[in-house]
Amino acid sequence: MGTPSRAAGAHRWCENVTVRFRNTGGTAVTSGSVTFATHVIGLLGVDWATLTSRQPLPVPIGAGVEVERTFGVCVDAWRVPLGIHVETRSATATWS
Repeated sequence: MGTPSRAAGAHRWCENVTVRFRNTGGTAVTSGSVTFATHVIGLLGVDWATLTSRQPLPVPIGAGVEVERTFGVCVDAWRVPLGIHVETRSATATWS
């Protein structure tokens, strides 16, 4: 799995996060999920909270295949008042 790249979402509590997945195994990945760690950052740069969310992997991913996918990652709007923003800093995948 590659490092996530971020772009602004439609709302201040959302981001578009692009991740590359590469199957280095000998069989296709047919199920799994990706978990995002999204940080709520205050006006002065203070990290107020880290919230996780989970979305399904873009399956199937064949053996030796690399897939790139952009996910809309959002937190509850009430957690991000004016002047606050979100940063999705990491993502982890689990598959079978």
